[in-house]
Amino acid sequence: MKLFAGAPGWTTQADVIVIGSGVAGLTTALNARAANLSVLLVTKALIDEGSTKWAQGGIAAALGPGDTPEEHREDTLIAGAGLCDIDAVNVLVTEGPEAVRKLIARGAVFDKAESGEIALTREGGHHRNRILHAGGDATGAEVSRALLAAVHNDSGIEVIEHALVIDALKSVDGRVCGVTLHVIGAGSSTGVGRALARAVVIATGGLGQVYSQTTNPSVSTGDGVALALRAGAAVADVEFIQFHPTVLWRDTAQAGQQPLISEAVRGEGAILLNHRGEKFMAAVHPQADLAPRDIVAKEIFNQMREAHVPHMWLDATSVKDFVGRFPTIYASCMSNGIDPKKQLIPVAPASHYASGGVLVDLNGESSVPGLYVCGESACTGAHGANRLASNSLLEGLVFGARISENIAAHLAEQSEPVGDGDEARILIDPSIRIPLQLAMSEGAGVMRSEKSLRATLATLEQLGTRHTEKPGVDAWEVSNLHFLATAIVRSALERQESRGSHWRSDFLETNQIWQKRIIQKLDIDGSWSSTFEAVKQ
Repeated sequence: MKLFAGAPGWTTQADVIVIGSGVAGLTTALNARAANLSVLLVTKALIDEGSTKWAQGGIAAALGPGDTPEEHREDTLIAGAGLCDIDAVNVLVTEGPEAVRKLIARGAVFDKAESGEIALTREGGHHRNRILHAGGDATGAEVSRALLAAVHNDSGIEVIEHALVIDALKSVDGRVCGVTLHVIGAGSSTGVGRALARAVVIATGGLGQVYSQTTNPSVSTGDGVALALRAGAAVADVEFIQFHPTVLWRDTAQAGQQPLISEAVRGEGAILLNHRGEKFMAAVHPQADLAPRDIVAKEIFNQMREAHVPHMWLDATSVKDFVGRFPTIYASCMSNGIDPKKQLIPVAPASHYASGGVLVDLNGESSVPGLYVCGESACTGAHGANRLASNSLLEGLVFGARISENIAAHLAEQSEPVGDGDEARILIDPSIRIPLQLAMSEGAGVMRSEKSLRATLATLEQLGTRHTEKPGVDAWEVSNLHFLATAIVRSALERQESRGSHWRSDFLETNQIWQKRIIQKLDIDGSWSSTFEAVKQ
């Protein structure tokens, strides 16, 4: 199945195409170049506008005195609520320290303690101080800066900005051998081209724009995951959408990307309060305000629902040197009329991170030969039902390196794509975007039930009948959002339990029989199928 678009009018080529310019894409591109492969790096906006630069948290790695990969593994497994793939977690935590050292060697500068050593802090779900930060709350921006500097200095990496990737191209044997793409603003709306390669890597980040309120930037419409679905790749764990518990609440009319209040603020002593000014997390979890994100988000949601209020409060007035420690967050608060040194910060959960995505092996390859996926777009199994804080940047570093190594070792010959034959094509009218987002937030958000999910699925089915014959960025994005929203709701309906970041009000308990992965595929005619896979413990 493919999106409706015009015939490609131009062609370019490289050994490897990397789609996305966050930590996963940049790491993959640089490591591919280390293997002397030519790289075409395609990014939807400017090269530095992805989700990585917005990361206020840090990078988790067992680098501190007394810390070990085994302890990092245990914290990851606990947060993942029984659905982590043990092999993927082992790869993440054992290869993580070296991946961070390589990042530092590439020029990334992290905050240091008075001793001159890298300062390590703690975030929710971690039992050790193992989080590296840069610029206080600007870790993502520093990681992006360092990797981008290396990319700009490499003439073997060609960068195409403002390019929306549409669909995969396949050879006669079913191997992905390129993509179709449209350079936004160049030529007519149907002026698509094609890029050919010996391997394609999707690193397009998240899909937060499926919801009406999210911490993700506007470009996060899940284009890579939707492309992989239409190419026949399996997706898994897509029901596990992590809602960040503390996003700056402004008012109910505010949609789109919301300012994030990193849990590192709670790591420095900030406390959550309910509408009566009472602490409430200590009664819910032994780690109180530093409990895993899903626990905190659920309890904030509970408190909001019980009190019929739109937000809770975060008291950060006791945090030492708030301005110096969290300059970005301070600026966000002040621009919204809140002085966090003196006032309580209104916070509420918002869509933040997709723990699932395209199902890949330990080398990042999907179920479709030649198509690799890295970072938030992928489901390695390392996150399980709920990603542990600050494991996301680490995943991009670790698996980006593994993907490049695998591609170099098994590089296919370039092949010509074959025609689409009778493959179905679809394009949905852009006008459904807001109704889709509102339906997802209402029925498939922090709390779900069979009633809410079936209502959401019915809405999606109705919205999906609104087709258009006018290809363009808005229509391609909305079509991608519709595919992903449908996958999320279908999986959430199947999983009749509460686990990790998936919370069913009609199945409040975690059930051992659901300690399995839900895998979905989209057939060539557009029909969905689901299977199950045991989780390797």
